[in-house]
Amino acid sequence: MTSILVVDDEPSIIDLAALYLEGEGFGVRRAASGREALAQVAAERPDLVILDVMLPEMSGWEVCRALRAQDPHLPVIMVTARGDPVDRVVGLELGADDYVVKPFHGRELVARVRAVLRRAEWDASAGLDGASPKPLVLGDVTVDPAGRTVSVAGQEVRFRAREFELLWHLARHPGIAFSRGQLLEQVWGYDFLGESRTVDVHMAHVRQHLRNSRSVVIETIWSVGYKLVVNSIR
Repeated sequence: MTSILVVDDEPSIIDLAALYLEGEGFGVRRAASGREALAQVAAERPDLVILDVMLPEMSGWEVCRALRAQDPHLPVIMVTARGDPVDRVVGLELGADDYVVKPFHGRELVARVRAVLRRAEWDASAGLDGASPKPLVLGDVTVDPAGRTVSVAGQEVRFRAREFELLWHLARHPGIAFSRGQLLEQVWGYDFLGESRTVDVHMAHVRQHLRNSRSVVIETIWSVGYKLVVNSIR
């Protein structure tokens, strides 16, 4: 059974999350503080963590940072009661895979959980025509979906799961401009209800990873979105 750790100091929030998650067949564990959450993760790794920002003793941001240091691949969904997009961007910068704003609907939370778990369980065999997709070589950048690795100018560069999927999507369609909404739908895997700023944050990370490439650049198409361009190396 897929295990979800819900971290919140409000029992009613955990009860709501558990009601919907358990109704969909997920196992739910509970933690009322950041320290308790970290102890639970260390003792038995869950499949995903739903993490409130406003926690006693340690903030959700501090917990997220500690979780990332402890396990870089553990999926994390942040929960915030604040409407300020900056708060959400901070969580994404710290490595959260997604965020939900309170008050949230239980079905929305389940959809977010399923989408994040699908990304975490990337199946490299699900390529075109059912065949394992082959690496893409774009000048001095090689993107290998089977190993989920990226080589830039001969050096392997580590991408987080969402960053890799964003690059893979763009690399498969060089020269094609995608709007933020299209990227949210096609990469995030569902009709994203949050700020399109999410794409900008992840795109900034991808660009940083590609900074040593002499052939691949991601261009901003103003009022539209982004496209990946491959230039010849001279």
